[in-house]
Amino acid sequence: MADKPQSQSVGAGGSAIQAGGAVSVTNVGLSYAEVRDAALDVFRANFYELAGVAKETADQRAREVTEDFLAKLEKENPSGIDKANDPDFQYSLFTVQREYARCGDKDLQGLLVDLLVDRSKQERRNILQIVLNESLNTAPKLTQDQLAALALVFLFKYTQNLGAGSHALFGQYLDKHAQPFIATAATSQASYQHMEFTGCGAVGMLTTSLEAVLGQVYQGLFQKGFDVSELASQKITIGSDQRFFNQCFNDPTKLQVRVNNKEFLNRHFDACAIAEGDRTEILKLFDSTKMSDAEIRIKCVEIRPYMADLFDRWTKSPMKVFTLTSVGMAIGHANVKRLVGEFADLSIWIN
Repeated sequence: MADKPQSQSVGAGGSAIQAGGAVSVTNVGLSYAEVRDAALDVFRANFYELAGVAKETADQRAREVTEDFLAKLEKENPSGIDKANDPDFQYSLFTVQREYARCGDKDLQGLLVDLLVDRSKQERRNILQIVLNESLNTAPKLTQDQLAALALVFLFKYTQNLGAGSHALFGQYLDKHAQPFIATAATSQASYQHMEFTGCGAVGMLTTSLEAVLGQVYQGLFQKGFDVSELASQKITIGSDQRFFNQCFNDPTKLQVRVNNKEFLNRHFDACAIAEGDRTEILKLFDSTKMSDAEIRIKCVEIRPYMADLFDRWTKSPMKVFTLTSVGMAIGHANVKRLVGEFADLSIWIN
Protein backbone atom coordinates (compact mmCIF):
# COMPACT_ATOMS: atom_id res chain seq x y z
CA MET A 1 0.00 0.00 0.00
CA ALA A 2 1.32 3.41 -0.90
CA ASP A 3 2.12 5.82 1.89
CA LYS A 4 -0.49 8.44 2.40
CA PRO A 5 0.14 12.03 3.45
CA GLN A 6 -0.53 12.57 7.16
CA SER A 7 -1.51 15.77 8.90
CA GLN A 8 -2.31 16.65 12.50
CA SER A 9 -3.74 19.54 14.43
CA VAL A 10 -2.29 19.89 17.95
CA GLY A 11 -3.71 22.07 20.69
CA ALA A 12 -1.68 24.10 23.15
CA GLY A 13 0.36 21.91 25.49
CA GLY A 14 -0.16 18.80 23.33
CA SER A 15 2.40 16.57 21.63
CA ALA A 16 2.26 15.52 17.98
CA ILE A 17 3.27 11.94 17.19
CA GLN A 18 3.27 10.36 13.67
CA ALA A 19 4.34 6.89 12.71
CA GLY A 20 3.63 4.25 10.14
CA GLY A 21 3.67 1.43 12.68
CA ALA A 22 3.32 0.80 16.42
CA VAL A 23 4.09 3.71 18.76
CA SER A 24 5.33 3.39 22.34
CA VAL A 25 4.97 6.50 24.49
CA THR A 26 6.65 6.86 27.88
CA ASN A 27 5.41 9.58 30.23
CA VAL A 28 8.47 10.98 31.91
CA GLY A 29 6.47 13.38 34.08
CA LEU A 30 7.55 16.79 35.31
CA SER A 31 11.18 17.73 35.85
CA TYR A 32 12.37 19.23 39.13
CA ALA A 33 12.78 22.60 37.42
CA GLU A 34 9.20 22.46 36.16
CA VAL A 35 7.90 21.54 39.60
CA ARG A 36 9.91 24.38 41.17
CA ASP A 37 8.57 26.94 38.71
CA ALA A 38 5.01 25.70 39.10
CA ALA A 39 5.29 25.80 42.90
CA LEU A 40 6.57 29.36 42.83
CA ASP A 41 3.73 30.36 40.50
CA VAL A 42 1.27 28.91 43.02
CA PHE A 43 2.94 30.85 45.82
CA ARG A 44 2.85 34.16 43.96
CA ALA A 45 -0.77 33.65 42.97
CA ASN A 46 -1.94 32.87 46.51
CA PHE A 47 0.31 34.74 48.94
CA TYR A 48 -1.08 38.11 49.95
CA GLU A 49 0.32 41.12 48.16
CA LEU A 50 3.21 42.86 49.87
CA ALA A 51 5.04 45.98 48.78
CA GLY A 52 8.66 46.92 48.15
CA VAL A 53 11.36 45.06 50.05
CA ALA A 54 8.85 42.89 51.91
CA LYS A 55 7.58 41.44 48.63
CA GLU A 56 11.09 40.73 47.39
CA THR A 57 12.01 39.10 50.72
CA ALA A 58 8.94 36.87 50.70
CA ASP A 59 9.60 35.79 47.13
CA GLN A 60 13.25 35.01 47.90
CA ARG A 61 12.32 32.97 50.97
CA ALA A 62 9.71 31.02 49.00
CA ARG A 63 12.34 30.20 46.39
CA GLU A 64 14.85 29.14 49.08
CA VAL A 65 12.51 26.75 50.86
CA THR A 66 11.20 25.32 47.57
CA GLU A 67 14.69 24.57 46.29
CA ASP A 68 15.72 23.16 49.67
CA PHE A 69 12.69 20.87 49.65
CA LEU A 70 13.28 19.67 46.07
CA ALA A 71 16.95 18.95 46.81
CA LYS A 72 16.03 16.89 49.86
CA LEU A 73 13.20 15.18 47.99
CA GLU A 74 15.56 14.18 45.16
CA LYS A 75 17.89 12.64 47.74
CA GLU A 76 15.39 10.89 50.02
CA ASN A 77 12.32 10.20 47.89
CA PRO A 78 12.81 10.87 44.16
CA SER A 79 9.47 9.31 43.22
CA GLY A 80 7.77 11.95 45.38
CA ILE A 81 8.11 14.40 42.50
CA ASP A 82 4.98 12.77 41.07
CA LYS A 83 3.00 14.35 43.91
CA ALA A 84 3.39 17.76 42.23
CA ASN A 85 0.05 17.41 40.48
CA ASP A 86 -1.84 16.32 43.62
CA PRO A 87 -3.95 19.25 44.93
CA ASP A 88 -3.54 18.26 48.58
CA PHE A 89 0.24 17.98 48.31
CA GLN A 90 0.45 21.21 46.34
CA TYR A 91 -1.44 22.93 49.16
CA SER A 92 1.01 21.45 51.70
CA LEU A 93 3.92 22.84 49.70
CA PHE A 94 2.25 26.24 49.59
CA THR A 95 1.80 26.06 53.38
CA VAL A 96 5.56 25.56 53.79
CA GLN A 97 6.33 28.44 51.41
CA ARG A 98 3.86 30.72 53.14
CA GLU A 99 5.08 30.07 56.67
CA TYR A 100 8.77 30.38 55.85
CA ALA A 101 8.12 33.50 53.75
CA ARG A 102 6.52 35.12 56.78
CA CYS A 103 9.27 34.48 59.34
CA GLY A 104 12.48 33.44 57.57
CA ASP A 105 13.50 31.24 60.52
CA LYS A 106 16.20 28.86 59.22
CA ASP A 107 15.53 26.21 61.87
CA LEU A 108 11.83 26.27 61.02
CA GLN A 109 12.72 25.97 57.34
CA GLY A 110 14.60 22.72 57.98
CA LEU A 111 11.81 21.36 60.15
CA LEU A 112 9.10 22.13 57.59
CA VAL A 113 11.15 20.63 54.77
CA ASP A 114 11.61 17.38 56.72
CA LEU A 115 7.88 17.22 57.44
CA LEU A 116 7.05 17.88 53.78
CA VAL A 117 9.46 15.18 52.56
CA ASP A 118 7.78 12.72 54.93
CA ARG A 119 4.43 13.89 53.56
CA SER A 120 5.62 13.13 50.00
CA LYS A 121 6.10 9.47 50.97
CA GLN A 122 2.40 8.95 51.70
CA GLU A 123 0.70 7.33 48.73
CA ARG A 124 -2.84 7.59 50.00
CA ARG A 125 -4.96 9.49 52.47
CA ASN A 126 -4.27 7.83 55.81
CA ILE A 127 -3.74 8.86 59.40
CA LEU A 128 -0.05 9.63 58.84
CA GLN A 129 -0.79 11.89 55.87
CA ILE A 130 -3.42 13.77 57.88
CA VAL A 131 -1.06 14.15 60.86
CA LEU A 132 1.74 15.48 58.65
CA ASN A 133 -0.60 17.98 56.99
CA GLU A 134 -1.64 19.24 60.41
CA SER A 135 1.97 19.35 61.61
CA LEU A 136 2.90 21.69 58.74
CA ASN A 137 0.30 24.14 60.01
CA THR A 138 1.16 23.68 63.69
CA ALA A 139 4.98 23.84 63.75
CA PRO A 140 5.10 27.56 62.76
CA LYS A 141 2.99 28.37 65.83
CA LEU A 142 5.75 27.17 68.16
CA THR A 143 8.95 28.80 69.42
CA GLN A 144 12.36 27.13 69.12
CA ASP A 145 12.24 26.50 72.89
CA GLN A 146 8.96 24.64 72.52
CA LEU A 147 10.23 22.67 69.53
CA ALA A 148 13.28 21.64 71.59
CA ALA A 149 11.02 20.46 74.40
CA LEU A 150 8.95 18.39 71.98
CA ALA A 151 12.11 16.75 70.66
CA LEU A 152 13.28 15.80 74.16
CA VAL A 153 9.91 14.48 75.31
CA PHE A 154 9.66 12.45 72.10
CA LEU A 155 13.18 11.04 72.48
CA PHE A 156 12.93 9.95 76.08
CA LYS A 157 9.27 9.01 76.46
CA TYR A 158 8.62 7.42 73.08
CA THR A 159 11.89 6.02 71.70
CA GLN A 160 14.78 3.78 72.67
CA ASN A 161 18.22 3.45 71.13
CA LEU A 162 18.83 -0.22 70.48
CA GLY A 163 22.53 0.41 69.98
CA ALA A 164 23.20 1.95 73.41
CA GLY A 165 24.75 -1.20 74.81
CA SER A 166 27.41 0.49 76.95
CA HIS A 167 27.97 3.73 78.82
CA ALA A 168 30.22 4.98 76.01
CA LEU A 169 27.61 4.30 73.31
CA PHE A 170 24.87 5.79 75.48
CA GLY A 171 26.95 8.94 75.92
CA GLN A 172 27.47 9.22 72.17
CA TYR A 173 23.73 8.86 71.64
CA LEU A 174 23.04 11.67 74.11
CA ASP A 175 25.64 13.89 72.43
CA LYS A 176 24.01 13.54 69.04
CA HIS A 177 20.31 13.36 69.86
CA ALA A 178 19.70 15.14 73.17
CA GLN A 179 22.42 17.68 73.92
CA PRO A 180 21.49 20.09 71.07
CA PHE A 181 18.04 20.64 72.61
CA ILE A 182 18.74 20.73 76.35
CA ALA A 183 19.91 24.31 76.89
CA THR A 184 16.93 25.83 75.08
CA ALA A 185 14.09 23.47 76.04
CA ALA A 186 11.02 25.35 77.30
CA THR A 187 10.30 25.16 81.03
CA SER A 188 7.50 27.66 81.68
CA GLN A 189 3.93 26.65 82.39
CA ALA A 190 2.73 29.03 79.67
CA SER A 191 4.86 27.30 77.05
CA TYR A 192 3.27 23.93 77.73
CA GLN A 193 -0.20 25.42 77.91
CA HIS A 194 0.40 26.88 74.46
CA MET A 195 1.67 23.55 73.12
CA GLU A 196 -1.48 21.96 74.51
CA PHE A 197 -3.58 24.66 72.79
CA THR A 198 -1.91 23.96 69.43
CA GLY A 199 -2.69 20.26 69.72
CA CYS A 200 0.87 18.98 70.35
CA GLY A 201 0.17 17.34 73.68
CA ALA A 202 -1.54 17.43 77.05
CA VAL A 203 -0.45 18.48 80.50
CA GLY A 204 -1.61 15.62 82.71
CA MET A 205 -1.55 14.63 86.36
CA LEU A 206 0.74 11.58 86.19
CA THR A 207 4.37 12.50 86.85
CA THR A 208 7.04 10.55 85.00
CA SER A 209 10.55 11.29 86.22
CA LEU A 210 13.39 11.18 83.72
CA GLU A 211 15.24 8.82 86.08
CA ALA A 212 12.32 6.37 85.94
CA VAL A 213 12.16 6.58 82.13
CA LEU A 214 15.87 5.88 81.74
CA GLY A 215 15.77 3.17 84.36
CA GLN A 216 13.08 1.34 82.43
CA VAL A 217 14.31 1.78 78.86
CA TYR A 218 18.04 1.44 79.59
CA GLN A 219 17.86 -0.69 82.74
CA GLY A 220 20.92 -2.71 81.72
CA LEU A 221 23.13 0.38 81.95
CA PHE A 222 22.12 1.02 85.56
CA GLN A 223 22.85 -2.29 87.29
CA LYS A 224 24.77 -2.70 90.55
CA GLY A 225 25.58 -6.30 89.68
CA PHE A 226 25.59 -9.52 91.70
CA ASP A 227 28.07 -12.19 92.75
CA VAL A 228 28.20 -15.34 90.65
CA SER A 229 27.13 -17.28 93.76
CA GLU A 230 23.70 -15.64 93.43
CA LEU A 231 23.00 -17.77 90.37
CA ALA A 232 23.33 -20.94 92.40
CA SER A 233 21.44 -19.63 95.43
CA GLN A 234 18.55 -18.61 93.15
CA LYS A 235 18.68 -22.08 91.53
CA ILE A 236 19.19 -20.68 88.03
CA THR A 237 19.98 -23.82 86.06
CA ILE A 238 21.73 -22.15 83.10
CA GLY A 239 24.46 -20.83 85.42
CA SER A 240 26.58 -17.90 84.20
CA ASP A 241 25.50 -18.46 80.60
CA GLN A 242 27.17 -15.74 78.50
CA ARG A 243 24.04 -15.40 76.40
CA PHE A 244 22.37 -13.85 79.44
CA PHE A 245 25.13 -12.53 81.71
CA ASN A 246 28.19 -10.34 81.31
CA GLN A 247 30.56 -8.31 83.47
CA CYS A 248 28.72 -5.51 85.27
CA PHE A 249 29.20 -2.09 83.68
CA ASN A 250 29.26 -0.37 87.06
CA ASP A 251 31.20 -2.97 89.11
CA PRO A 252 33.61 -5.16 87.15
CA THR A 253 33.90 -7.59 90.08
CA LYS A 254 30.29 -8.65 89.54
CA LEU A 255 27.94 -9.95 86.86
CA GLN A 256 24.77 -8.43 85.44
CA VAL A 257 21.95 -9.46 83.11
CA ARG A 258 23.02 -8.91 79.50
CA VAL A 259 20.15 -6.84 78.04
CA ASN A 260 18.99 -3.23 78.21
CA ASN A 261 15.38 -3.80 79.27
CA LYS A 262 12.72 -6.38 80.08
CA GLU A 263 11.14 -6.28 76.63
CA PHE A 264 14.32 -7.61 75.05
CA LEU A 265 15.00 -9.95 77.94
CA ASN A 266 11.65 -11.67 77.40
CA ARG A 267 12.32 -11.93 73.66
CA HIS A 268 15.71 -13.45 74.43
CA PHE A 269 14.08 -15.98 76.76
CA ASP A 270 11.74 -17.06 73.97
CA ALA A 271 14.50 -17.26 71.36
CA CYS A 272 16.64 -19.46 73.64
CA ALA A 273 13.73 -21.54 75.00
CA ILE A 274 14.60 -20.79 78.64
CA ALA A 275 12.61 -22.68 81.31
CA GLU A 276 9.98 -20.74 83.24
CA GLY A 277 11.78 -21.10 86.57
CA ASP A 278 14.97 -19.56 85.21
CA ARG A 279 13.01 -16.75 83.57
CA THR A 280 11.40 -15.78 86.86
CA GLU A 281 14.65 -15.78 88.81
CA ILE A 282 16.64 -13.88 86.18
CA LEU A 283 13.93 -11.20 86.04
CA LYS A 284 14.12 -10.92 89.83
CA LEU A 285 17.88 -10.42 89.64
CA PHE A 286 17.46 -7.81 86.91
CA ASP A 287 15.10 -5.77 89.10
CA SER A 288 16.72 -6.30 92.49
CA THR A 289 20.15 -5.10 91.30
CA LYS A 290 18.85 -2.01 89.51
CA MET A 291 20.06 1.39 90.76
CA SER A 292 17.71 3.74 92.58
CA ASP A 293 16.43 6.84 90.78
CA ALA A 294 18.96 8.99 92.62
CA GLU A 295 21.80 6.66 91.60
CA ILE A 296 20.61 6.65 87.97
CA ARG A 297 20.73 10.42 87.94
CA ILE A 298 24.25 10.47 89.38
CA LYS A 299 25.43 7.90 86.83
CA CYS A 300 23.94 9.83 83.88
CA VAL A 301 25.62 13.05 85.00
CA GLU A 302 28.86 11.09 85.41
CA ILE A 303 28.52 9.84 81.80
CA ARG A 304 27.60 13.30 80.47
CA PRO A 305 27.74 16.30 82.87
CA TYR A 306 25.27 18.35 80.78
CA MET A 307 22.55 15.85 81.74
CA ALA A 308 22.33 17.67 85.09
CA ASP A 309 20.64 20.54 83.24
CA LEU A 310 18.13 18.21 81.59
CA PHE A 311 17.22 16.55 84.91
CA ASP A 312 16.63 20.00 86.43
CA ARG A 313 14.50 21.17 83.51
CA TRP A 314 12.50 17.96 83.48
CA THR A 315 11.86 18.05 87.23
CA LYS A 316 10.99 21.76 87.48
CA SER A 317 8.80 22.04 84.37
CA PRO A 318 5.61 20.43 83.00
CA MET A 319 7.89 18.24 80.85
CA LYS A 320 7.49 15.52 83.46
CA VAL A 321 3.70 15.44 83.02
CA PHE A 322 3.48 16.21 79.29
CA THR A 323 2.28 13.55 76.85
CA LEU A 324 2.40 13.99 73.09
CA THR A 325 -0.38 13.73 70.53
CA SER A 326 0.31 12.33 67.07
CA VAL A 327 1.02 15.88 65.86
CA GLY A 328 3.45 16.46 68.74
CA MET A 329 5.24 13.21 67.89
CA ALA A 330 5.50 14.15 64.21
CA ILE A 331 6.99 17.55 65.02
CA GLY A 332 9.33 16.15 67.68
CA HIS A 333 10.44 13.43 65.25
CA ALA A 334 11.07 15.97 62.47
CA ASN A 335 13.05 18.24 64.80
CA VAL A 336 15.34 15.37 65.82
CA LYS A 337 15.73 14.25 62.20
CA ARG A 338 16.55 17.82 61.16
CA LEU A 339 19.69 17.71 63.33
CA VAL A 340 20.81 14.08 63.19
CA GLY A 341 19.97 13.45 59.53
CA GLU A 342 18.84 9.82 59.78
CA PHE A 343 16.14 8.58 62.12
CA ALA A 344 13.62 5.75 62.28
CA ASP A 345 10.53 6.14 60.09
CA LEU A 346 7.65 8.09 61.63
CA SER A 347 5.24 5.27 60.72
CA ILE A 348 6.64 3.30 63.68
CA TRP A 349 4.77 5.65 66.01
CA ILE A 350 1.87 6.74 63.80
CA ASN A 351 0.11 4.06 61.77
